[in-house]
Amino acid sequence: MILTDEEQAIFDGEKGAGAQKAMELVVALGKIYGADSLVDITSAHLSGASYKTIGEGGLKYLSDMVAGGAKVSVPSTLNPVGMDRERWKEMHIGPEFAEKQLQIIELYGKMGIRKTCSCTPYIGDNVPGFGDHVAWAESSALSVVNSYFGARTNREGGPGALAAAILGKTANYGLHLTENRRPTVVVDVEDMGGSVFDYSVLGQAVGMAIGKGIPYFRGLKDISIEDAKTLSAAMAAAGSVALWHAEGCTPEAGDFDVSGLEHISIGDAERKAAYDKLNTVEDVQLIALGCPHLTPKEMHDIAALLKGKKKKNKDVEVWFCTSESVRSQCQDDVRIMEEFGPVLADTCMVVAPIEGTFQRTATNSAKAGNYLPTLCSQKVKFADISDLLKVIE
Repeated sequence: MILTDEEQAIFDGEKGAGAQKAMELVVALGKIYGADSLVDITSAHLSGASYKTIGEGGLKYLSDMVAGGAKVSVPSTLNPVGMDRERWKEMHIGPEFAEKQLQIIELYGKMGIRKTCSCTPYIGDNVPGFGDHVAWAESSALSVVNSYFGARTNREGGPGALAAAILGKTANYGLHLTENRRPTVVVDVEDMGGSVFDYSVLGQAVGMAIGKGIPYFRGLKDISIEDAKTLSAAMAAAGSVALWHAEGCTPEAGDFDVSGLEHISIGDAERKAAYDKLNTVEDVQLIALGCPHLTPKEMHDIAALLKGKKKKNKDVEVWFCTSESVRSQCQDDVRIMEEFGPVLADTCMVVAPIEGTFQRTATNSAKAGNYLPTLCSQKVKFADISDLLKVIE
């Protein structure tokens, strides 16, 4: 790998221990994946924010980076943490976990990272432009910015994204290169519905069908940001899709010739198989919505669905998960939703330690449906929001 004089100086430790560790990691990753140089980035988004997922080892790593003087050099945001910072007791979380979680957030803050903790930073103030090189680590978010916005990032790990944020650079390989952004399979979508849940089921079906690859969709129309985030999240969790194109919808779809590619069809049978894989229980203890985090439109839609109704089933808890910025924007919606359960900010059901309280959780998210059994020891009910909320009306 060819480094500039400035990059070599960082690698040699002339800019501090924190920057040196970051450069060593980025260069090592670049060598593994065959990069010949680094590329400047305009932003970063970091995973590895929940104490549940990074534990004491992650806490020590962050402490060492802060002690080494590490500071980010580009706008950087943080993934959801393991609890709402103000309402963690409502999540059945103990003080020891809460203390460790707050330490993690503060350590990231000392490195200059914005302490907004969301898996949808592009709904807020971290919005890459077309063609921007970025270093994003949240699987659904990086797929959205690759696909819907046309920015360029690989599927970064938490430490790699942090290292890139410190340097303002990442290794130039993979999806940073145009030739690697070509579609690998055409997905013909049959009789596609228009709800967000339809996109969740579609993403699950495609992820199951192709695993890793770059799908080119035909048959999708007028994709909203809500559709894009839901589709991206499902394909990333059911497979490992980091980039997709949709004919007539996404910014790079017209750049590639897809003649000669394999075609697969997603119809009723494929959607049913995807649904059946995730839906494993009926009687639930928790209904958790907002994976990825609810957008303002989704908050409005849920509030409209609940307005004028009362919660009848007191045995089932309901969590609505969004970012602090969206929660503050939607106070009228929040007042309606809070009659049914807490609107939690900057956290979600997947990275919170829910397994200590619940064993059966309902969600409308294919991403959560994949992760809840493995990361949270949950059996899952998978259904549309309107159907889930009938349980408690």
